[in-house]
Amino acid sequence: MSEPQSAPDPLQPARLGPVTLRNRVLKAATFEGRTPKSLVSDDLIEFHRQVAAGGAGMTTVAYCAVSPDGRSAKHQLYWRPEALPGLRRLTDAVHDEGAAVSAQLGHAGPVAPALELGSPALSASRRLHAASMSLTKAASAADIDRIARQHAEAAEKAIECGFDAVELHFGHNYFISSFLSPNLNRRKDSYGGELRNRARPALQTARAVRDAVGDRIAVLAKLNMDDGAPGGFWVDEAAQVARWLEADGSVDAIELTAGSSLRNPMYLFRGDAPLQEFAGAMKQPVKLGVQLVGKALIRSYPYEDAFLLEQARQIRAAVRLPLVLLGGITSKETMDLAMSEGFQFVAMARALLREPDLINRIQAGERDKSLCIHCNKCMPTIYRRTRCVLVPEG
Repeated sequence: MSEPQSAPDPLQPARLGPVTLRNRVLKAATFEGRTPKSLVSDDLIEFHRQVAAGGAGMTTVAYCAVSPDGRSAKHQLYWRPEALPGLRRLTDAVHDEGAAVSAQLGHAGPVAPALELGSPALSASRRLHAASMSLTKAASAADIDRIARQHAEAAEKAIECGFDAVELHFGHNYFISSFLSPNLNRRKDSYGGELRNRARPALQTARAVRDAVGDRIAVLAKLNMDDGAPGGFWVDEAAQVARWLEADGSVDAIELTAGSSLRNPMYLFRGDAPLQEFAGAMKQPVKLGVQLVGKALIRSYPYEDAFLLEQARQIRAAVRLPLVLLGGITSKETMDLAMSEGFQFVAMARALLREPDLINRIQAGERDKSLCIHCNKCMPTIYRRTRCVLVPEG
């Protein structure tokens, strides 16, 4: 009888597809709010350089829209020739600090601010976007094909810019996630109804990206396990989609997430809901939408470490594919717990906003746990410049 294998050390090197990372800690994608005119700024480069210098194995640039209509904010980065030199400077800066760097690719779909972008937001089905008081447009088959192709083209550009990985955004009721959600997808065609149909855009997009990049970079998918809304995508269906992605061989790992940017954004974050700060950060008519429906939309949930673990265990039991545990990873203890539960990587967001050098501090024995208090007041700062409000600027 063979001896049981011990859990890996999260702070030791690990393989992610074709890439070797110096440790198993990923900086989760958090929109940085540092892309004026949809271009890379020195501030954005410094943001990721600090995370890299602070010890994370890989940092994730968010959010890199695959097309202008796929942005979730007017000044958000999207893949165009003018953006590429800045992205190359960014990857060089991260590599100089010894870390890898990933680009999060996605299309905002119904989350896109239609009024700011000047075009209707695309979704699986036509619906009202309560915050902006506008209607989305049901995507056509041609739209789905175009967006899958644009993901593949963006992944090729990521290689040109020196990225080590791309992360496909299949969560939070963005474009792909809106198809997966039974609540948002009311279609009667081959993209609606049973799960296999609703999963077609996700599988098509992942396959298009893999065909484009081969094994030159790592490919991850960020997949919702639970929309956190009645009638939404749920963990049993997420397990099946994960099985299909694994069988297709299109991704090297899945990062497990939850929540809906449309219907329940705080479900992912847990902790305090900074409603007043959200309203103060927004312009009309979005400010009015938050004031009218904010209490229903921006709910608060008790925080606990590793708060997505119970759902993630069900995905872990369904596939052998490497998985990234996200949600309440704030200490060496929770990292070790993730490894003992069979997860290959962990992802941190708020903890690294509070302390970009947290991993170095843990490795040096200076700190066991993040100083983050989960007040979530960092969330409204994404509209100007994402930061921890407890850390003085400059």
